[in-house]
Amino acid sequence: MKQLQKVLQQEDLNFLLTNRVPRIALTRFMGWFSQIRSPLLARLSIGIWRMFTDLDLSEARQQSGFRSLHECFIRELKPGARTIEPDPALLASPCDGIVGECGPVRGRQVFQAKGFPYSIEELFGPSQDITPFEDGSYITLRLTSSMYHRFHAPADCEVDHVTFISGDTWNVNPIALKRVERLFCRNERAVVRVRSGGHQLAIVPVAAILVASLRLHFVDLLLHLGYRGPKEIPCRDARYAKGQEMGWFQHGSTIILFAPKGFTLFDGIVTGARVRMGQALMKLPTATDAETVRYAESATNAADCHTHAG
Repeated sequence: MKQLQKVLQQEDLNFLLTNRVPRIALTRFMGWFSQIRSPLLARLSIGIWRMFTDLDLSEARQQSGFRSLHECFIRELKPGARTIEPDPALLASPCDGIVGECGPVRGRQVFQAKGFPYSIEELFGPSQDITPFEDGSYITLRLTSSMYHRFHAPADCEVDHVTFISGDTWNVNPIALKRVERLFCRNERAVVRVRSGGHQLAIVPVAAILVASLRLHFVDLLLHLGYRGPKEIPCRDARYAKGQEMGWFQHGSTIILFAPKGFTLFDGIVTGARVRMGQALMKLPTATDAETVRYAESATNAADCHTHAG
């Protein structure tokens, strides 16, 4: 089985099998199949799933007896399975995931992979004001199929608005991200705008092949490929405490978190790192940080002046 997994990770074959296929048709099929209520079929499906992934149910509230594959995908965790970062100056990870591209937003440009830029303007859609996130920070979190699929508030916040954008269902693994330009801007996604402590944040869940369904508690809708309702969805009285559950993917996919200028990545948050929901991701600069930056800039300017004078 390990040999088969190794073969499937071969880049050309992986890209062919997960992208050069009828993506939307397969996604619709999986949405139907995963919700068939049959404990026997669920056990068989989960058994096959374990053969290809590192599925671990030891932290799940329910570890067996699933009535459908869907129930296993959206499983809840045991109480206390995750620790929520308590510092209000730190944004917590909204989900378990693997860190993809991350760091400063260059004006309005970010990266999905090295050499593959995209614009947050295109990602958010034409109805959204992206000014608060210019020169800000971002972090991409990829959820593999075996991970915990629910996502949570990164800080005490209030949801203002949701924009749902229909699209394709390209795979979002690193192999596809290195080959398909502006992939996140092509796929189905939701842009969730929230306010926290005077700052605006954006949480962007991006769908992928087999996973084009998204449940958001604060709009009481299941957003999916067949959704024909309004794309702009205002939210009222949708307040969440840090770490409180906001929704889930039907399977695994990607969440991109955007913060305004002034936020920086927390220590150890680099591409390839594995994070758990509740772990610190970003921080606001402290007065000491700001003073250090000003001192460094002054020293650099002084050195430049000395060089030119010489």
